[in-house]
Amino acid sequence: MKYGESAIRKARLEIWPNPNPERDYEIHISFPEFTCLCPRSGYPDFATIGIRYVPAEKIVELKSLKLYLNSFRDAPISHEESANRIFTELQKKLRPRFLEVTGNFNPRGNVKTIVRVSSESPIRK
Repeated sequence: MKYGESAIRKARLEIWPNPNPERDYEIHISFPEFTCLCPRSGYPDFATIGIRYVPAEKIVELKSLKLYLNSFRDAPISHEESANRIFTELQKKLRPRFLEVTGNFNPRGNVKTIVRVSSESPIRK
């Protein structure tokens, strides 16, 4: 097994103390090389995962986040479940003031999917 495969297999989100917990500020993270497998066909799905959050007491360490997101590459999981699973894990570990996870999936079969999971309700018109 190559060292990268081993690191991905052992991936766990690492949480650090927020250096400025007294201040509201946003962190935007973009992961443009997300992959997972379609649970029906086994074909790969490609997406950009966007994470936007306002930290409270904790922040996520970026290398551990990268490895965690790479751990989905061989997982048979739907677009909806992958975005929701990432949201749930970050919400549980960080307990941020605000969190939004967006899965912007590349078109496949002429269908484009964007899944947005947020700690705030969407505006309904």
